[in-house]
Amino acid sequence: MHASSSAGAPAHKHAAGFPWHHVIGFALSIILTLLALWMVQTHIARASGLLALILVVAALQIGIQLFFFMHVTESPGPKYHVIALSLGIIFTFAVVAGSVWIMTFGGTLAY
Repeated sequence: MHASSSAGAPAHKHAAGFPWHHVIGFALSIILTLLALWMVQTHIARASGLLALILVVAALQIGIQLFFFMHVTESPGPKYHVIALSLGIIFTFAVVAGSVWIMTFGGTLAY
């Protein structure tokens, strides 16, 4: 017989012992943060190339946070969180693209 939570969903089994999964995620996060800092401090590329490299490191950091700490793949039941995550990515892209547009063109319209 399975143990269940108050909502009727099966309880998650957590392994007793040291949380290696979290330690690995934390170490990877620290490494990526230090990598981005090192890239900026040493000017390993021109501004546009450096920005692209930092964006790649940031995307890797997002993936690490989602899978190691937010447990995006460990949800029981329907995978609605994938749809919500996709919408969040789309909204984030829209806000960033709009901000870059406004900073580039000054927010003024030419008539």
